[in-house]
Amino acid sequence: MTYSRPVVDLIKERFSCRTFSAAPIDSAHRIRLSEAAAALHAGPLGIPLRFELVAATAADTAELRGLGTYGFIRGATGFLIGAAPTQGFGLESFGCAMEELVLLATDLGLGSCWLGGTFRRGSFSRRIARRRGESIPAVIAVGVISDLAAARGGALRTRVGGSRRKGWDQLFFDGGFGVPLTPDSAGALSGPLEMLRLGPSASNKQPWRVVRQGKSWHFFLQRTPGYRSALLARLLGILDIQRVDIGIAMCHFELAAREQGLKGEWMVRDPGLALPDPLTQYIVSWQG
Repeated sequence: MTYSRPVVDLIKERFSCRTFSAAPIDSAHRIRLSEAAAALHAGPLGIPLRFELVAATAADTAELRGLGTYGFIRGATGFLIGAAPTQGFGLESFGCAMEELVLLATDLGLGSCWLGGTFRRGSFSRRIARRRGESIPAVIAVGVISDLAAARGGALRTRVGGSRRKGWDQLFFDGGFGVPLTPDSAGALSGPLEMLRLGPSASNKQPWRVVRQGKSWHFFLQRTPGYRSALLARLLGILDIQRVDIGIAMCHFELAAREQGLKGEWMVRDPGLALPDPLTQYIVSWQG
């Protein structure tokens, strides 16, 4: 994915937009986003994925007919839909790849919002022709921001800004859990870690934890107690959305690292660290 602006600026600029203008997405922007979605065939570790943009045009406002979001989104004229394998690393890969598209939408000046449970899965599954062994973990509402002046002024972005994020001492550790990692001791990767910290997550739970061991950065999921087992989640068939959150964190970390010219790759190699609680599990590692 290529962007016209620094990815760190896009990460800071992005916000969860829930009210859109009724105007259709500009045709050039719609084509750019649609082509990027169609070309995105795999996520980290080579997991196969499929993405599609469904967007209304001035001539065809019925394009979105039948797609629903339970009233949580108003005025969106487009949706990014993706399909991922139900097994293995599919949810994390989906989150990582979809967030690349979210940042592209931001680069194009569009608003966007992650929807993990507040959409009708059946209608979106039919739209992308979901195949056997695939799931639709989330969709992205996308469109023209209703109040662009307020958005650019930061009135909306402050709602999800760093002040509402967990601090470094809660998220990043040095050598093992219980030893907080500071920005100074993180060295060159302090910037990518900060971009990870600013990432969006379901209900702003920020379930990611990272432990440094030498040149390895181990990513863990620390589940929110009772989050997945909630009645609403069961009724709506919501998948393990906090695994998607880890993928978003991976995206921010990797894109920011690569923008700085830092090399590394993802691999699954459990370091066998002592875990702080039964809700914490190892996911993946970045080997620098």
